[in-house]
Amino acid sequence: MTLAIHGGAPVRTAPWPSWPPPVDDAQRKLVTDVLESGLWGATQGGSVVSDLTAAFAALSGVPYGVAVGNATLGLFAALRGLGVGPGDEVVIPAYTFVASATSVLLTGATPVIVDVDPVDLHLSTAAVEAAITSRTTAVMPVHLAGSPADMDPINDLAADYGLVVVEDAAQAHGATYRGRPIGGLGDAGVYSFQASKAMTAGEGGLIVCREESAHEAIWSVCNLGRKLGGQWYGHPTVGWNLRLTEIQAALLLPWLDRLEAELDRREAFCAALERELAAAGLPVGLVPQPPGTTRDSRHLLMLRFDTPIDRSFVLSAMAAEGVPLDSGYPPLGTMSALTEAGARAEPCPATRAASESVVWVRQSMLMDDPARASDIAEALAKVLQG
Repeated sequence: MTLAIHGGAPVRTAPWPSWPPPVDDAQRKLVTDVLESGLWGATQGGSVVSDLTAAFAALSGVPYGVAVGNATLGLFAALRGLGVGPGDEVVIPAYTFVASATSVLLTGATPVIVDVDPVDLHLSTAAVEAAITSRTTAVMPVHLAGSPADMDPINDLAADYGLVVVEDAAQAHGATYRGRPIGGLGDAGVYSFQASKAMTAGEGGLIVCREESAHEAIWSVCNLGRKLGGQWYGHPTVGWNLRLTEIQAALLLPWLDRLEAELDRREAFCAALERELAAAGLPVGLVPQPPGTTRDSRHLLMLRFDTPIDRSFVLSAMAAEGVPLDSGYPPLGTMSALTEAGARAEPCPATRAASESVVWVRQSMLMDDPARASDIAEALAKVLQG
């Protein structure tokens, strides 16, 4: 038997649920149908990519969508299609995945990295406004951990300054803000289907938007500069081949039928863990949801310690107890590769504090029986109380 760091048997020896979940019958049938049809590419006459695109646009409350190879390319294409390019600045949060910055760099624009709200760790509207210059053309709120960002103040600020709003919805499939679907709240929204996400085909992404002109421009970026409905070998603008395949779409489309049930399951686990932590009286709690949250997709759960901790030790000790947690994001502004590439980083004290006090419970663990949330609380109690 493997002993835990504090001695004795680990709190948990059973495996956590795997991710992605096993394929279901509907996925297996649709993938097989696509394979046998020979129509694997997005331009060969198959219908699954277009069906997926239409379904995701409807999920986001908008009429248009474009499926792409991954969400990093999706953010790039959305920004590029909405007119962002060299000489421009795009304001992004400091507590997010690096792709939020590198997608901006791909357009030739400058990522401007600003602080997050110290309570919910989403993009701070005040920090955005303080960073706006004559070169600022866009802002990219991130629906962090599956929680919807507080979009009304961001959209109001963008309207005041004439800025484009691109939602990084990579982690937030099915989330809603004040009863409205995310993804369709700004000028464009971008979902991810990377292996860790709530729906996955290993890789993939999808852009949604509400304006026909934006859709046509973004579609052109993703289709080698062609004009939608124009000549196949006509390329009036510069673009790239960023398309999703029919096989990937076949894995994703049936998933929409079970997405809501999976969101409910993760929400129940999070609620159970919150009760367990409160009952145990531990100096750790859930990072609150942003104002306006009406549906949280719970891509992951952020836990914040109320007292200083040796985070490296806590992570190692929790793993030894059979409860592996994640350290989360380092502040984007501390990544020398980004600043050397031209990113501008504003002071980000709230992000720095989060990088020292916040850990993550991964999506696969949230898919367990809510009754097993006690394993996390018990392991934390053992580790913190020594």
